[in-house]
Amino acid sequence: MIIETAPAKINLALHVRARRADGYHEIETLFAFLRDGDALTLAPGDLSLAITGPFAGNLALDDDNLVLRAARAYATAFDVIASGAFTLDKRLPIASGIGGGSADAAAALRALARRDGIAPDDRRLFACAEQLGSDVPACLLGVTARGGGRGELLEPLGGVTGTAVLLVNPGVAVSTAQVFAGWDLVDRGAIPSGDTLGRALAGRNDLEKPARALAPAIVDVLAALHDAGGATLARMSGSGATCFALYADDAARDRTAAAIRAAHPRWWCLESVLT
Repeated sequence: MIIETAPAKINLALHVRARRADGYHEIETLFAFLRDGDALTLAPGDLSLAITGPFAGNLALDDDNLVLRAARAYATAFDVIASGAFTLDKRLPIASGIGGGSADAAAALRALARRDGIAPDDRRLFACAEQLGSDVPACLLGVTARGGGRGELLEPLGGVTGTAVLLVNPGVAVSTAQVFAGWDLVDRGAIPSGDTLGRALAGRNDLEKPARALAPAIVDVLAALHDAGGATLARMSGSGATCFALYADDAARDRTAAAIRAAHPRWWCLESVLT
């Protein structure tokens, strides 16, 4: 039995630069990953998927699930029969801007590679990841990185490992396609050079405005994070609605988490660190 963590992903900054002819968008982003996320177990058997965990009921169990799609893509790339009994412990909210489905697909590719003795940096794995979604290559790499193109052109970065982070989601699912469709087509420029945290602080998330139009609760989450004080950076991740805040230490993070849980008991919070 093989167990892989599917860590939550955040975008420390996300600049949308252009709408491409192929329907995707040219972006520049800073990916970072948390210690915590979903968990995926792979056992011998025919290809199958079971879903457990607090968000299992929010995820459709069908052939289009990204774990099964990843297994089929892997089988084609490595000329093997698609197989493996997967169990996904769904701990992250879906459609929330933190790469849950993409992280699950990447975890499936890693698990299958471990099973078959394939090197984790095998180019065929990344080719599979690119087929599955724009965030999947970054989730397969699993380290802080600058992402270009539609997110698949990756440059590993450092400098934020061990940073305390708090995720907050108001319980609202947001369509990535609808958020990107609401982008105003204005290129506001590249992420500046420098160290990773400095680049994040000088950056922005160009999807925040269209996401707020679809999910006004994002405004409330960001206000709660800012009002609590102590955050080095507070911003929406990806296409929303999850927002994050970075802290100098765990104690400041935990104080904010406790205050937000008390004031908004229906919101989802996760205290973690960046890896």
